[in-house]
Amino acid sequence: MAAGGGKSDDFQPFPVKDQLPGVDFCLSSTPSWPEAVLLGFQHYLVMLGTTVIISSIIVPLMGGGNVEKADVINTVLFVAGINTLLQTLFGSRLPVVIGGSYAFIIPTISIALSRRYSTFVDPHRRFKASMRDVQGSLIVASFFTMVIGFFGFWRIVSRFFSPLAAIPLVILTGLGLYAQGFPQLARCIEIGLPALVAVVFLSQYVPHFLKSRRGIFERFAILFSVAIVWAFAEILTAAGAYDNRAPQTQFSCRTDRSGLISAAPWIRFPYPFQWGRPRFNAGDAVAVIAASFVAIIESTGTFITASRYASATPMPPSVLSRGVGWLGVGLLLDGLFGTGSGSTASVENAGLLGLTRVGSRTVIQISAVFMLFFSVLGKFGAVLASIPLPIMAALYCVLFAYVASAGLGLLQFCNLNSFRTKFIVGFSVFMGLSVPQYFNQYLLVSGHGPVHTRSTWFNNVMQVIFSSPATVGFIVAFFLDCTHSYGHSSVRRDSGRHWWEKFRNFNTDTRSEEFYSLPANLNRFFPSF
Repeated sequence: MAAGGGKSDDFQPFPVKDQLPGVDFCLSSTPSWPEAVLLGFQHYLVMLGTTVIISSIIVPLMGGGNVEKADVINTVLFVAGINTLLQTLFGSRLPVVIGGSYAFIIPTISIALSRRYSTFVDPHRRFKASMRDVQGSLIVASFFTMVIGFFGFWRIVSRFFSPLAAIPLVILTGLGLYAQGFPQLARCIEIGLPALVAVVFLSQYVPHFLKSRRGIFERFAILFSVAIVWAFAEILTAAGAYDNRAPQTQFSCRTDRSGLISAAPWIRFPYPFQWGRPRFNAGDAVAVIAASFVAIIESTGTFITASRYASATPMPPSVLSRGVGWLGVGLLLDGLFGTGSGSTASVENAGLLGLTRVGSRTVIQISAVFMLFFSVLGKFGAVLASIPLPIMAALYCVLFAYVASAGLGLLQFCNLNSFRTKFIVGFSVFMGLSVPQYFNQYLLVSGHGPVHTRSTWFNNVMQVIFSSPATVGFIVAFFLDCTHSYGHSSVRRDSGRHWWEKFRNFNTDTRSEEFYSLPANLNRFFPSF
């Protein structure tokens, strides 16, 4: 021991923390107002990418052009702003942005390509007809989500959550979106790769070179990187670097090919039933309900991530169920306004909480104000929405990684020397990546999923559920954790249940009231059990 010259404390494991240390601003604290406004704008900028990607996929298939795409994007932003305010005020109270969800793309495409629209000659009429069918399905699915949340069904399920079951869920919530990262970045490598290098360099290396300005570069690396690379892309476009390139390359690289700026109106207020009266179809509704179930699971992973990066305590089951209920309200608004897709808690914005180390609820509420502002002033919002998507994909490479690492951080609550723990974590993560890969690859090659019956709605339900890595991984992990060696005396400690036990009820830990209680003393009327 003397020859080693080290202290015994050097060999002690790091202590378990139910609140993440090192966060500059936690859930209930607020930066200075100028800094909070810039951080809110940065969150708005990050959520734009998914909004534009989803709208660019579904609107052309529904028969819409650039004008319809611009209107849908503005509608999504407007509803996202309302939903984000509702979620942060009355829902989970976490700093989460509620935006578009990839889970709803499959049922929306299925509706858009339905044979029932083959009689339409006018693309605009076809767009409106398919949008009205999507609206009806979203409205039906919203009641399913509200029942699951407000009636406490998700609270009952979440009481059986353990850190061991949450680890694959959170990891795959981030890693499951890997296709939106480097594969999209590589569509225009000359601007995507510099954006990725800029984000990593400015957020991870520059702060250590300039100790006095550490907070600035960590918190605003996204703004600096986007501004620099976007200007570089403008120069390449103006210099004619893409004039003779393939159409797909021009669409990905050029800054003037989105068609949004010319198509967007100067001022436009989205309003309910703007596309007409919603129409209801049972088969379409069932498929969208399956997508809403996937959105619930993926949002749960995002909620857990946000609670960690906001340095809050683990969510009580009642608060989680309350947040799911307000997700249902968000789906209802999606259906009423006609966004073309459902909503979920934004994964990339949860990752941004980790990058900036600012988990303030107020910052997210400011970002919601930006969403409302730019959705009404269409031209200004269209300018920002025209940022080349490879730049946004570069941001996703970092932000999705932060979400996945939040899941890895939950390993501290589990016994890593237990072979049961090793099996459940490894097997569920592997299956969460492998099963969706099979379903997606089968769909790409064959034009339909591996479940191909005469019932289109059943095919869509299977494809939606098993195409989601987070959903597959969570189902496997939750089932194994609740059944494998469950009666053994060491299982409770090995899975980390004892660490979360004091947060099972809202009033057990005083910190729960600090982070999750409703404003204006509304807990008197809506108590949490």
